[in-house]
Amino acid sequence: MKIATFNINGIKARVGALGDWLDEAQPDVAVLQEIKSVDEAFPREMFEDRGYAVETHGQKGFNGVAILSKRPLEDVVRGLPGDAADEQARWIEATVMGDAHAVRLCGLYLPNGNPAPGPKYDYKLAWMARLEAHAKTLLASEMPVILLGDYNVIPQDEDAARPEAWRADALALPETRAAFRRLVNQGWTEGLRARNAAPGVYTFWDYQAGAWDKNDGIRIDHLLLSPQAADLMRDLQVDAHVRGREKPSDHVPVWIDLAA
Repeated sequence: MKIATFNINGIKARVGALGDWLDEAQPDVAVLQEIKSVDEAFPREMFEDRGYAVETHGQKGFNGVAILSKRPLEDVVRGLPGDAADEQARWIEATVMGDAHAVRLCGLYLPNGNPAPGPKYDYKLAWMARLEAHAKTLLASEMPVILLGDYNVIPQDEDAARPEAWRADALALPETRAAFRRLVNQGWTEGLRARNAAPGVYTFWDYQAGAWDKNDGIRIDHLLLSPQAADLMRDLQVDAHVRGREKPSDHVPVWIDLAA
């Protein structure tokens, strides 16, 4: 079962590019971030025509997450537990039914947090604390679980082409990295690093200053696997070539193949 995460940076602007990539890559499931659309405006028909069931958790002009699945989805939940007053659409989870295993997928768009310090950074750290608490509950289920999406976290210096440029950024501050480590250390496997420990693997290139042409990238899109999911992993790759296409997102897809 091929499962992908892709921050598309606006479904309306990227609908053609997303469709082309889906036709090429043929994922069973695609978990999207930053759809920037209310649910009723999401162009679901073009994905349904490709055989995908569509589940969205949208928000006008900002944020928004979605799951496209050729496999049956069950028990869809919208919103990260822990703060009933949080209205930002950043979390969607569902169980996808494979041939041999049911897998719990949790699609997330973690807050950016800039400028830091400040209320946006406080929100980021509070959101990460909620994620840590919920992740612990998910681990206790002892089923295959994947936490995947745009984490807005540069875990280590080797995850940036120019780490010095990110020292004061919310994506790489010590408190951010410590929160990410606490999450992983619950017992999650960092999927890409389990397959490829080399530096220079990026998932985001800014639109400014020719970042793509210079390969001035960062790695902020991650897949964390429960032990049961890690046991099923056959492959994990970054489709970096998508960034060089016409009207691209500033992120690229990352996908995992599970024996599920």
